Parts: sequence; C-alpha cells; structure tokens
Amino acid sequence: MTAAALPLHPADDGHAPLRRSRAERQQIVLDTAERLFASRSSRSVGMDELVRETGLGKMTVYRLFKSKDDLVGAYLSRKAATVLTSVDAELDRLEGDPRAALLSVVDIVARDVTRVGFRGCPFTNVSSEYDDPMHPARSAAADYKYELHMRLLALAGELVPRYAEDLAAQVHLIIDGMYLSGGLLGPDGPASHGRALAERLIDVAITQEQPA
Repeated sequence: MTAAALPLHPADDGHAPLRRSRAERQQIVLDTAERLFASRSSRSVGMDELVRETGLGKMTVYRLFKSKDDLVGAYLSRKAATVLTSVDAELDRLEGDPRAALLSVVDIVARDVTRVGFRGCPFTNVSSEYDDPMHPARSAAADYKYELHMRLLALAGELVPRYAEDLAAQVHLIIDGMYLSGGLLGPDGPASHGRALAERLIDVAITQEQPA
C-alpha cells in the first residue's frame, strides 16, 4: 500500500478522520521521501516541503523522525531491505547453483539500470551528499554494501573456494560500475556489458579452481 492509497482527509460523510497506526504514518513519510529524493536529491528537499507533501502534521512527522538526517538514513535502510529481500528471494530460488545465483544478482542490477527514471544507485547518490562518515545516510549505504558483498562472497565461496574473495570483489565492482555508468551514460552504454563481463570472470575463476 502506498501513501496515495491512504486517505489524508476526513471522510466525506462527516465521520472522524481515519486514525493511522505508527507504521502507516512512517510508510507515508518514507514513501514521500523516496518520491522526492529520487526525482531530485535529498539535500534539495527541505523538511517543510516534505511535511506538506505527506499531508501529515509537522509534529507527527518529527515524532517519527527526529531530524532530516534520521529520515534520510531510514529511507536508505528501507530501500536496502527491499533490495536485499529481492536478492535473497533469487538466491533461495537458485539454491544449489551458485553460478546462476551470482549472475542473478547482476541481472537484478541490469533490470534496475534499465527502468524508466533511473538516476543511478540511490545509496551512492544520497550518501555522497554528506561528508560525515557517521551520517545516517553513509552508515545505511555502507551497511547495504557490506550485506550485498557478504552474499556475493558466500556464493563465490560455494563456487570457487580458493578464489572466493577475488571473484566476489570483481562481481561487486561490476555492479557498482553498472550503476555508475547506467546513471551517466544510460543503459545502452558500458553498463550493458556488465552481465557478459560477470559471466567471463566467473568462468575464468571456475577454470582456475579446477585441478591442472
């Protein structure tokens, strides 16, 4: 359910307005933040504008998120959970086939890069707006990158135990490169070669792993 699906005004029949749960109010704020941040940047969106766009009261929003910094961090944390849930579903589906599972992660990125309105990796875009390494946005982005890397490392360990660290790092760099190139040069630029490059590196690692 999106923010648009939740009524923001009293019912037309004169009854009292719907009382939303804390979770519903948080969802409205985060949905609004995602829409505004994705179309512009987190720094360019002020809290007064965001509050207006939610249709909620200012005190309500600040009870949920004490500051804009906290809100930006929560936005990235929710996005990380969404992406990692999608990745984990693919890994569960392809359990026992680590090569296909590794490539499925690259395929998820390829689909994201080619979607309408793509403006680059949100974790890189938003976290780069803040210099403080302890800023909630930087922390949330780093946590996401770490969790993704641990999944790549586990899959590489199943496939090529001796070269797991190298292969996981290489695939991770391909993913980051696809996001950067796709955001700047479009999906038909170098990003379109990411999948083929990942396949080649995986197959080279498999060959190296095999006894001479």
